[in-house]
Parts: sequence; structure tokens; C-alpha cells
Amino acid sequence: MRLCGAQYIYVRYFRLVSVSYLKLTMLTCSPATASANTASNAKTFALLAELCKERRIEWIEWEKVPLRSLSTPAFPRRVRIVEVGPRDGLQNEPEFVPTPCKVEFINRLSRSGLQTIEATSFVSPKWVPQMADHSAVFSQIDKRPGISYPVLVPNVKGLEAAISAGVKEIAIFGAASETFSQKNINCSIAESLQRFQNVVNLSKEHGIKVRGYISCVCGCPYEGQVSPVAVAKVARQMYDLGCYEISLGDTIGVGTPLSMRAVLEEVLKIIPPNAIAVHCHDTYGQALPNILTALEMGIAVVDASVAGLGGCPYANGASGNVATEDVVYMLQGMQIDTGIDMRQLLSAADYICTVLKKQTNSKAGRALLPKLKSP
Repeated sequence: MRLCGAQYIYVRYFRLVSVSYLKLTMLTCSPATASANTASNAKTFALLAELCKERRIEWIEWEKVPLRSLSTPAFPRRVRIVEVGPRDGLQNEPEFVPTPCKVEFINRLSRSGLQTIEATSFVSPKWVPQMADHSAVFSQIDKRPGISYPVLVPNVKGLEAAISAGVKEIAIFGAASETFSQKNINCSIAESLQRFQNVVNLSKEHGIKVRGYISCVCGCPYEGQVSPVAVAKVARQMYDLGCYEISLGDTIGVGTPLSMRAVLEEVLKIIPPNAIAVHCHDTYGQALPNILTALEMGIAVVDASVAGLGGCPYANGASGNVATEDVVYMLQGMQIDTGIDMRQLLSAADYICTVLKKQTNSKAGRALLPKLKSP
């Protein structure tokens, strides 16, 4: 159908915040013709607007939309990347990375345009020796305005150390699998949530934001398949504790677009999309397809690790965080804004790979870095 030869139409729709995106559209060539063409529907839309208020559905007015976009998924216009390389990427390195190198790594990442950089982990050196210098790292990095530098804390003791260091945002780490929870943080899911409540309460007293991680959302190395309903239950409990954002982690990388969609469908029934992030591992090469699925479902926050560094020390074979460079390359190609300078990002990746004496795991990085270095 041709609409007056126009390249743009105006769409009026509703967004069901607590579940997913639900669009009820009236298509016209302009707002002016909209009032004439849709007068007969005015009463219907007035009733729907009232219903929206009662059901906490966000009402969005006229929006200019390219005609070509009607045949493609409605991806977010902007995606925030949460860079986890300095923490999740380095925590498993067998040789201790010198503190000045960690600081320089984070400072280079800060120059790339990233808004969120997970700096370190306030855990016991007994469990994660690589993070033993957490206070020194956090105190020495250049904290740029507009950038958040969250840290992982496992308990109140870790939080107290983080507070002393001046931390403004923390992350807590749970799981959707009972066995993984026991092996990773030495307690059941229920016990972990009780611990987290104390952490969240103390964080609130100090004005500290809290982000929640959930491991094993698409599968567990010990239990196998994990129910999406179980994932949603833990996600809701973390959200109710006071986490402003829940990161859903495919810890062993077994997820596919179908299983990722199933998880998100359950979680989106009880948590708004703007409070959800995805954390995909690329163990089976499914990270980018899974991220694309999440974008199609309205998720606009993606965790990634520069150079594809890191994995999970408690899940055998679960190496391979998705590379930040690969995610940014895909998003830029989709004309989705990230605010990230790829050249600066590649510089940070090249630096840390040189320090670690290893090659990047990023496909985009391997293709782009030689061009960057060529005269």
C-alpha cells in the first residue's frame, strides 16, 4: 500500500512497560491528516489512554518513523555497553596483572566513550587472587565525569571495603541454578538473596546504586537446562531487593536465539525492559545472535569484555565473554548509537593484550587493528 508517496509515516502507539512492546498503530502521512483520518477512532483511543493509566502502560505520542522500518524489528536507537573486561575479563588470569597496568587499561577504556566500566571486585584474595589490589586500582583510576565505575561485592564485608574506597555503584552476583550457586558463592539461591538484602540495605544508606547479575540463565554446567521461569523468579526477587538493573548471564554460552527469547519473554512479564541487560558468552559462537534477539525485544543494555577477555572460573570450559569490539561493530553497522570511539576501544584492547601476551579474541579487532596501525 502506498501512503501518498511519503517516505515517512507517523505512528501512534502504546508501550507496555511491564511486559514488552505492544504497538497499536494508526498510520498516516502527517499529524495533520491523522486527525482527519482517525476521527472515528478518537473515542477508542481515549478509552485506551485511560486504560493505559490504570495499567501503568506508557503512552507515547506521534513519532516520525521511516517507512522502511515497518518491515524490520524496532531496535533501540541507543545501546549502553557495560564493559566488564577489567573485572570479569581479568579475574581468571593465572599471572597477576600489575596494578599500574590495570589502572592504565581502565583509563584507556574511559577515553573510548564507554559510560559504564566495571573496575574491579572487592572479594577475598583467597577466592580471586587477581583482584587482591581492588582498593589500589579503584583509588588510582582517573574517574571521568559521566562514567560509572561499578565494582563487584559478594557480601557486607566487601561492601564496607568498597564504601571506604569511595565506590558509587556495586554489583551483586546470584544464579538461577542451585548447584551453580553452591559452587560459585557457597550458598543456596535463597541464602544468597538474604545476604544480598543486607548488602542492598547498606548500599541505600550510602547512596550507592546496585546492579544484579544472574548466572546460568540459558544453562548450567552442572544441572544442564535451566527453566526460564526459574530465571524470572530470581530476577524479580533481585529487582524487588532494589537492584536498578538485572544482567542476565549466559554463563556457559549454550544459549541460542530461541532459548534467549524464551528467557526474556518470562522475565519481561514481571520486569520492565529498561531494567534488564544481557551478558552473553561466545563459547558456541552464539553471543551476537543472542544479543540481536535481546535488542529485538527492547533490551538496550549489553555487557561485553574488550578483546573477548574472561570467563567463569567455576564453570569448566565456559570461556569467552563476547568481545566489546564485535558488539560495537555490529551496532554501528545497524546505525545504533553507542557513543563509543572504535579507535580508542581498539587501543585499549591492544594495550591489555600486549600486557597479557595474548592475541585478541575479537574478530572485529583482528580485522580492524592492522588498519589502525598502518601508516
